[in-house]
Amino acid sequence: MAYTAEQTDTTDIIWSYIRREAKDMIEKEPVLSGFLQSTMLSHNCLEEAISFLLAEKLGNNAVSAQLLGQVFEDAFKADPSIATSIRADILAVFERDPACTSHLEPLLYFKGFHALQCYRLSHWLWNNDRQALALFLQNRISEVFSLDIHPAARIGKGIMIDHGTGVVIGETTVIEDNVSLLQNVTLGGTGKGTGDRHPKIRQGALICAGAKILGNIEVGECAKVGATSVVLEDVPAHCTAVGVPAKIVGSCCPQPAREMDQSLPSPD
Repeated sequence: MAYTAEQTDTTDIIWSYIRREAKDMIEKEPVLSGFLQSTMLSHNCLEEAISFLLAEKLGNNAVSAQLLGQVFEDAFKADPSIATSIRADILAVFERDPACTSHLEPLLYFKGFHALQCYRLSHWLWNNDRQALALFLQNRISEVFSLDIHPAARIGKGIMIDHGTGVVIGETTVIEDNVSLLQNVTLGGTGKGTGDRHPKIRQGALICAGAKILGNIEVGECAKVGATSVVLEDVPAHCTAVGVPAKIVGSCCPQPAREMDQSLPSPD
């Protein structure tokens, strides 16, 4: 039976699933044995595996993977909420993405997931007076994964960034729990203004592919923004906004981020 988001308090179960899935994958595809041993099965816990995997992807000649891995492990030890959020994100992808068939796949292959977890570590650095390294990681995340997430942004747990390419999340953005974003979404400002200037995405919202949400505006709880829309004004809770500029075109399903239904409401 699949593990679900309602069981996030028993976090060891997720790691047990991941290890079992890795062993099953080796049986089906022995060519990947070395890869799965080094990334998953040689580690004692999910935190160790994530630290190794992300450090290997982001390390370079300037800052080695070994040094980054130690930084990531320090972050996990200092702030257990990072690990809680990562597990919730794994479950979000598993439950919402029909292309995801195991808890292991996001860890190995989904760059939207990878970029989000790297952001979580850079956010910890930013909040612990290590802004220089946080910005280094932001740059590496952008180079490696093609997503640009400012380390000062505040992002909740249970987040899915599907595909991920071209996603931009600005400095003062707030994304609450259980939100889903698709590729080429921009949560940006409107110019050169400073201060609190980026969107606030409330829990349960769905932001569809290519949507641009600009300025210090709010997308309400369980609202939906249609693909390629440009949002310049608040979107009320439980409403669908679409168009350029976006207009409210009706209500949406009760939990759009979970249901991932990107269709528009039927006309009355």
